[in-house]
Amino acid sequence: MSQRTITRAAEQQVSADSSSSDDEDRRAVQQVASSMSQRAISQTLTGTANLANLLPTGTLLALQLLVPVFTNNGSCDAATRPMTLFLLLLLALSCFLASFTDSVKAPNGQVCYGIATPKGLFLFDSSSSATAAGADLTKYKLRFIDLVHALLSVLVFGAVALRDKNVVGCFYPMPAHETQEVLDIVPIGVGLLCSLLFVVFPTTRHGIGYPLSP
Repeated sequence: MSQRTITRAAEQQVSADSSSSDDEDRRAVQQVASSMSQRAISQTLTGTANLANLLPTGTLLALQLLVPVFTNNGSCDAATRPMTLFLLLLLALSCFLASFTDSVKAPNGQVCYGIATPKGLFLFDSSSSATAAGADLTKYKLRFIDLVHALLSVLVFGAVALRDKNVVGCFYPMPAHETQEVLDIVPIGVGLLCSLLFVVFPTTRHGIGYPLSP
C-alpha cells in the first residue's frame, strides 16, 4: 500500500470522526432545546390549569364528569357533537350567571344566597329574607364590574374547555397544522390574560360555587 493511499485513508477517518462528533454535538443541542421547550410548555399548562380556581366548582365538576360521557371520550358523531356543544353553552351560561350571585351571613350565622340586582341582593329563598333581615342587602347591588367578571368567567371557561382532550377530539378530530397551533396558543393566551385581569380587578362576591363570605 502506497504512502498516498495510507494518507488518504487517514484523512477520511479523521473527517468521519469529525463529522460524527459534529452530529453528536448537534443532537445534544437539540435535546437541550427540546427539554427547555417541554419544560416551558409544562409550566404554561400548569398555570392554565390554575385558571380553574376562577370558575364555580359545580361547573368544573360538571365539565369533568359529563364531557367524557357526551363526547364518548372524544369520539363524537353527528348526534353527540350538537349535544356536547349544548352542554358547553349551558355550562358557560352557568359561569356567567354565577358571577352575579352573592352570599350574605345572617346574624344567626346562616348563609343566604341571592342574585345581585340594581337595588341590592335578591335572596332566592323567601325564608332567607326573614333570616337576613338584619343585614344590609343594598351594599350588594349590581355593578358594572360584575358584568366584566361575568364575561371573563365565560372566557376562562372557554380556555379550560379547549384544553380538554375530549372537547378538542370531538370538534377537531384531525386538525390541520394551523388549527392545532391556534388550539395550543389561543386558550393559553386568553386564560393568562383573563387571570391577569382578575388580579387587577378582583371580585368581592362570594356566590354559588365560590368561597363563602367571611
